[in-house]
Formats: sequence, C-alpha cells, structure tokens
Amino acid sequence: MPRLANAQNARVLRFVPQANLSSLDAIAGTQYVVRNASLLIWDTLFGVDSNLVPKPQMVEAWETADDNKTWTFKLREGLRFHDGEPVLSRDVAASLNRWMVRDTMGQRIKASLAAMEMPDDRTIRLRLNKPFPKMLFALGKNNAPVAEIMPERIAKTDPFQLITEYVGSGPMVFKKDEWVPGSKAVFERFAAYQPRAEAAEWLSGGKRMMFDRIEWLILPDDATKAAALQNGEVDWWENPIPDLVPLLKRNRNINVDISDPLGNIGSFRINHLHPPFNDPRVRRAVMMALSQEDYMRAIVGDDEALWKPLPSYFTPGTAGYTEVGGELLSGPRRYDEAKKLLAEAGYKGETVVLCVATDVQITKAQGDVTADLLGKIGMKVDYQALDWGTVGARRAKKDPPGQGGWNIFHTWHAGADCINPAPYTALDAGGDKAWFGWPKSDAVQAAIATWYDAADEAAEKTAMAAVNKASMENVTYIPTGFFLMYQAWRKNISGVVKAPFPVFWGVQKT
Repeated sequence: MPRLANAQNARVLRFVPQANLSSLDAIAGTQYVVRNASLLIWDTLFGVDSNLVPKPQMVEAWETADDNKTWTFKLREGLRFHDGEPVLSRDVAASLNRWMVRDTMGQRIKASLAAMEMPDDRTIRLRLNKPFPKMLFALGKNNAPVAEIMPERIAKTDPFQLITEYVGSGPMVFKKDEWVPGSKAVFERFAAYQPRAEAAEWLSGGKRMMFDRIEWLILPDDATKAAALQNGEVDWWENPIPDLVPLLKRNRNINVDISDPLGNIGSFRINHLHPPFNDPRVRRAVMMALSQEDYMRAIVGDDEALWKPLPSYFTPGTAGYTEVGGELLSGPRRYDEAKKLLAEAGYKGETVVLCVATDVQITKAQGDVTADLLGKIGMKVDYQALDWGTVGARRAKKDPPGQGGWNIFHTWHAGADCINPAPYTALDAGGDKAWFGWPKSDAVQAAIATWYDAADEAAEKTAMAAVNKASMENVTYIPTGFFLMYQAWRKNISGVVKAPFPVFWGVQKT
C-alpha cells in the first residue's frame, strides 16, 4: 500500500533558524533571522544572484535615461498579493518610500529624488537630480533593510514602527494564526505565485517552492537541535555550533557544509551617543586591546581554517578588500597603552552596559570575551543577558545606558554585505540616520561618497581604502574577525545551496 504519511511529510520542511523570530519587518529591523523569513513572504523588484549581480524579479522591463538620473520600471503582468489584490505601481511607490527612510542606499536615492511618477498601474518612474548608477543593486540587494514590496496600506506604516500585517506577493504565505513566538512560525505555499522562467540563483530567477508548508521550529538549546536533526524530527539546521559539528559529521544521514563561502565579520557595536564611548579615545583604547583571535576561537573553536584576523571592515578575497588604516588591530595587544588612553580620556570607572544575546551562540561567545577584555583594561561592566529579540528592540533605543539604553552589543555581518560600501549599513557614519550606535564622521561619509562617484574599479578601490582608514580612525565599530559557519541538513533533503541566507526555493525532500 502507498505510504500516505510519508508522502505528506515530503511536502513539509522543518527548519531550525539561527534565532527566535520576533518580528517580520525587514525594513524597521535588520536582524538576519527577520530578513530570512521576510524573503519568503515579500518579493523584490530585482534580486541579486550568487555574483551579487541584480537581475529582474517583479520587474518585466526597465530603462534608464539622462545619465542614470531617470529610471523607469514596468511590473510583470499578473502579480498578486496573498489577499488576491493585484500588485500596482502605487504599492511599489509606498514600499520604496518606506524603505528609503531606513536604508543607507535608499537614503541616497531619496536625497536626490525629484519625483516618483506612476504613469499607469504597472509602471513606476524615479526622476533624480543626480546620477545613481547603482539603482538596480539597491533594489535587489539581500541585506536589510530590503526593498520588499508590500500593499500600499501596509507600506504606509511608520518605517520606525513594526508592521503588524504580513501580506506579500512572495512564494509563501505567513500563517499568523499559527505563529507562536519563541516556538514556531509557519509558512504555506502561495498557489497564485508565478515564478520567473529563469533558473533560481539566490534572490534571482524562478522561486519554485517544492513544499506546501515550511515550519520554523525554535528549539530550547543546541543539544536538543542536534538530537532533533539526528532523529529526523527536523530537516535542516541553519547554523549548528562548532562543538557539535564533529558529532553531526559522523552521522551517515546528515550533510554538513560551510553555509556561505563569503563568510561573516564579527561586530563589536558601540554606542557613540553616550559616555564613555562618545570619546574616540575610549573607542580606540578598546580596539588596541581587543584580540580578534580570542573572539574567533570563542565563536568557531580551534579550527584555524574557519577564521582569520581582519584588520579591515571589508570581506577578505573580494575585489575591494583593503587593510589601509588597520594597524591598530594588528600586532600584539597593548593593554597598558589602552589603560593610559582611558585615563587621558577621563574614564573613571563608570559602568558600561553590555547587552548580550545569550540565545545565539555567535553573540554569546563575543559577549563573554568582551566582558573579560573590558575588565582587563579596568572598565566596569554591567553584563545584561538577554534574548536576541530583546537585544534587537533594545539597540534601537537612544536613551542613556542607565535609563534603558546601552553601550555595547554584539552581532555579525554577512560577508556579502561587506564587499563594498553600498550594502554596508553598519559602516555608515551619518549620525542620527546611521545604523544602531549612530556613529558620526564627516571623513567616513566623504570617503563613501567618493566611492559612489568612482568612475572605474581602480577609483573604487582607492575610495574603499579611504573608507577603511577613516572608519578605523573613527572606530565606527570594531571588527572582531572573519569566520565561516556550517549548516547541516538530512541527506533526504536536496537543493540546499551556499548563500548568506537560507534559500528555500528549489529545496525538496525525498
């Protein structure tokens, strides 16, 4: 007799994400777990492939004129939202307006936007006061804030407030009635989705869903996750911790591989608004004492093939990689000099609020190293153990650290987001408009602007060297090193690819 239960099970994918899914708004928030879930629900006008080249997604045709000052896009025919309504140009306009407030590339577009026109229901035109040749990349990049298209009524939500309605036009429908934060999130296949004819590659091409249902399961600890994967209770674990990788590799029913060859950059994120880190001398004191090796071994263990020191803000091995200005992160650590610099800056033992997401191994490992590091140079630390969702909300607060704000939190940046200044939200130093920590540096911003205006690759590389140098001097944030991570999945799952985010289209179960 046919095994009907097995056939039904083949249509359900059970996935263990990197952290709890606390929201679904990849514009108001930038956590990777939120971005990853949002990509199932909302589609974008363009989408980057594995070479980070933007390809049309919701767009059927486009043209540019006036030396890249005018951009016209025509939507594919028949696009529908999950509620059955057609996707119209006014939805696109409202979505882009919301995105442009929060995204660094979007802010540059908005600053020179003369008009946003809608000649008809499927056409939208952006008229700018200056050329913006990187428009397609801005609309198709994978890092948050993502230029996702949602219905006009939802897109009119304040970009600094989380949306509460989750209607998109992407390949999966979010089942809000089954969402249990901290436990489970469910997505069901959108029957009316029309994938493109091209082969899928990252965010480009035809997003063909082979599952009727995808369940994101939030499990309590890493040992439970490993056991569930080995027992077949889950199909795919996004980021198994290094300590458990040898165990998983020994299981003949499990595949283990590097999740993303572009890797990740660890981040020691500093609040520039409040003492003591509003003084650049204090930021530099920490940088000269910080050992990237300590951070990397804490995150990925002793396998030196998985990490390397990084006297740079950019992704190693990419075209624009530079170490100009990175001397403070190189060589022996200078604890005595750091203590002296703290004294010169007037630091007198004030408490530093360190917010640590203890439910995410990458952030927990970095937080523990930081608590030890700051103690070594004489800084008093208030170690606040939180979950990743709470850190995500807390880091948006500009209040003083003693009144619900913060001084330091840890995160990481996918290497794909750090190849150049365009997608690099964390490198922006525009003050109040910058990413959490709100660093401000005219030198950094001028160097980034020079990169945008660069006429060729050589000029871009020169500009990136200037960006790196100015960012190191400003200590916009402190890179804690470059590292690779694993993913693991059952061998009856095929189609899993290496990418900066889990790519669900094309994945199937046998």
